[in-house]
Amino acid sequence: MDLTIEKLYEIFLQHPTVTTDSRECPDGSLFFALKGDNFNGNTFALSALQKGCYRAVVDEAQYAIDDRFMLVSDVLDTLQRLAAYHRKQMKIPVIGITGTNGKTTTKELIACVLQKKYKVLYTQGNLNNHIGVPLTLLRLNSSHTMAVIEMGANHLGEINALVNIAQPNFGLITNIGKAHLEGFGSFEGVLATKGELYDYLRQTGGIIFRNENVECLKRISDGIETVTYGVETDSTFVSGRVEANSPYLSLSWTECGQTKRHHVLTHFIGTYNAANMMAAIAVGRYFGVSAVDINVVLSSYVPQNNRSQLLVTEHNTLVVDAYNANPTSMDAALRNFQEMDFPQKAVILGDMLELGNQSDAEHRAVVDFLRQAHFDAVFLVGKCFAKVGSEFPAFADVADLTAFLAENPLKDMAILIKGSHGIGLQKLVDKL
Repeated sequence: MDLTIEKLYEIFLQHPTVTTDSRECPDGSLFFALKGDNFNGNTFALSALQKGCYRAVVDEAQYAIDDRFMLVSDVLDTLQRLAAYHRKQMKIPVIGITGTNGKTTTKELIACVLQKKYKVLYTQGNLNNHIGVPLTLLRLNSSHTMAVIEMGANHLGEINALVNIAQPNFGLITNIGKAHLEGFGSFEGVLATKGELYDYLRQTGGIIFRNENVECLKRISDGIETVTYGVETDSTFVSGRVEANSPYLSLSWTECGQTKRHHVLTHFIGTYNAANMMAAIAVGRYFGVSAVDINVVLSSYVPQNNRSQLLVTEHNTLVVDAYNANPTSMDAALRNFQEMDFPQKAVILGDMLELGNQSDAEHRAVVDFLRQAHFDAVFLVGKCFAKVGSEFPAFADVADLTAFLAENPLKDMAILIKGSHGIGLQKLVDKL
């Protein structure tokens, strides 16, 4: 147990590739034997070494059978402390991003914009938790001149833990909404946890990029140097305006004190994406990326992974937003779809998960909206919608709806597909 982080770091500098998956063991890499609910990485440590790893970090003495094993008290804690130590050696700007909705899209856009001028390390996929953040930071090397780190949370205190690993000197909260209420307890719990990013930057003299359209962010940002942005805002560093949403989002923006407007036609669906665009514009201009380069990125970026995607199939036009869902994002998606100019509209909605004791009320609110929205067809999927009941067709799972659609196919319609990832609505795309 006498392995210090400093000693481990010396080994890491010689072998800077880290793996936690014994199925992927690059030659000379370091294997960290993490534990999960259904697995114990210690049991795979020997296999990882046999496949090419240089050393294995374990926390159960029975598996440390020779000097290729490094025994520590807690592998996850060691991984996190190593990442924090490594980040501290890197004297580069690190931007931390969190928020209820849009943080992955915003992270992607900011990283793409900054890559026009910098060598950027950024979070891949959704590796934004207590394991993903340290693994991302351990990919930092001397070639990188900036880092963009996404931070997710579903319980109180999680952002505080992540900022102390990533040590950002810049921060951005996309928005605050009702998500993971089972873990946070309330909207105020969400605000307090996301606000832990602001708390860290306040204490360390960092800078935030603040969305002026999110009122609650203003009351938790006192005492922090702030760069502002927004849609239809005055006196902000950059301000945007939605020009069209038919079906793709068209945006114009201008900088404070300037009259020139920049116009961008994007590949995004949904006016709610304007805030994500403005965040990328604000960060890009602050770090000296030209307006021309920013517009090239925003106009060419194509969303992936079932996030605000428009897909035209043989039979229908699909608005696919099935990566995740919570009451805030569900309301935004439905209102946006309601405003879109399609002759025939259908919605397929899946349960919003992890809402705790507020689940029934939030699902009833969606049903109430659907009653007054007058879509041409509505299909609901999951136990939460079934529990609150409605006059709309409800299905236990995607398989049941798939069977129904095989007998009653939808054709010549625009269809919004929105639900929590765990419901699996993305499986319907090939059926429509």
